[in-house]
Amino acid sequence: MPASSSRTDRSARLTRWLVTLPPALFLVVFFLIPALIMAAASFREPGEFGGLAPLAERGFSLDAYRFVLDDVIYAWILAKSFAVAGLTTLLCLVLAYPLAVLIVRSPKRRRDLLVLLVILPFASNFLIRIYAWMIILGPLDLLYSPVAVIVGMVYVHLPFMILPLYTNLEKHDPALLEAAQDLGAGGWARFWCVTWPLSLPGVLSGSALVFIPVLGMFAVPELLGGTGDLLIGNLIKEQFLDNRDWPLGAALSLLLTLAVLAVAGLSSALTRNRGQM
Repeated sequence: MPASSSRTDRSARLTRWLVTLPPALFLVVFFLIPALIMAAASFREPGEFGGLAPLAERGFSLDAYRFVLDDVIYAWILAKSFAVAGLTTLLCLVLAYPLAVLIVRSPKRRRDLLVLLVILPFASNFLIRIYAWMIILGPLDLLYSPVAVIVGMVYVHLPFMILPLYTNLEKHDPALLEAAQDLGAGGWARFWCVTWPLSLPGVLSGSALVFIPVLGMFAVPELLGGTGDLLIGNLIKEQFLDNRDWPLGAALSLLLTLAVLAVAGLSSALTRNRGQM
């Protein structure tokens, strides 16, 4: 093998390591290790005054998982959280799709401005925006209700649906719609047979970016929904901060993480399949 080819291979391997190592270390430090700590804590027993009991006094236990599986209220709260996340995702899709189409069809000079307006709310503090909605919904007698929770969820996560849809729709070839029109397809037929199938990767990506954060959100239900709208994120927060039952909170967190990973894996598989068609 020529020396120049060997140097090229070494350079390519070094480049791959430099590119992949930082994100891999980030995932290990900030995802894998905390997840392992949480998993280990879920098999411990709570201490006398909260937290975790000393391992020398009490060994590992499945009590937290037995408690979760034996009480139907936890399954109900998890199902309710999935329902809220699903409804929020659907509403975000219904609102974001026409807006993304409008941005794509706008002139270039306006398009950049519209995208900036979509991401502009991120420039302000999250809690300030939620408190603003409390002021808005209060006089309408909607505060501390399921409607307020859905409104807040949709408002917070709508940009996460718009941006993937915009990125996808911008890549569509207008010639495909022109060809469909030449073949006699009407406006609805062109959308349903051309635009919608091509936009499904953006729909799935945006849905995952909305559904997954909503599933674990606790600030919006707590501020806008009050005590009557308890979701899985609120329940986990209460176990750690209020009840100080860390094993139960860790078990719930681990179950939620597995649910999120399942949703993320399903979205990735569907997106990959659509890309191969």
